[in-house]
Amino acid sequence: MSVDRLSKKALQKILSGKVKEDATCVVKFYSNDCPLCHNLKDKYEEIAGKYNDVYFFAFNIQDYPTAEKVLGFDGVPSISLIRTGGLRPRIRVLRDPEKPYENMWFNPKDIIEFIEKEK
Repeated sequence: MSVDRLSKKALQKILSGKVKEDATCVVKFYSNDCPLCHNLKDKYEEIAGKYNDVYFFAFNIQDYPTAEKVLGFDGVPSISLIRTGGLRPRIRVLRDPEKPYENMWFNPKDIIEFIEKEK
């Protein structure tokens, strides 16, 4: 699948439980002034291309700064997996690595393992 940019309104709809369809959504939170976020972009898109059953999004944290608090992460880049359907979405956040990976923060292998475990 491709990576789509997620608006604040769409993110709030997902988080509020208003999306009733069963779906798995992976969201990369980024900031325009974060070099690690930009370096992760190509690998994130490559990972998205491996899945037909998962929706991939990118969200600029500057559009909704309190999203960090709502989702329970601190800083960008951050990766979250959200399962929709039912009364409340199930939200998981990929833990920050003990040792950041090269210039991307996350090891792509860890992102794939996180998606496989949580989807």
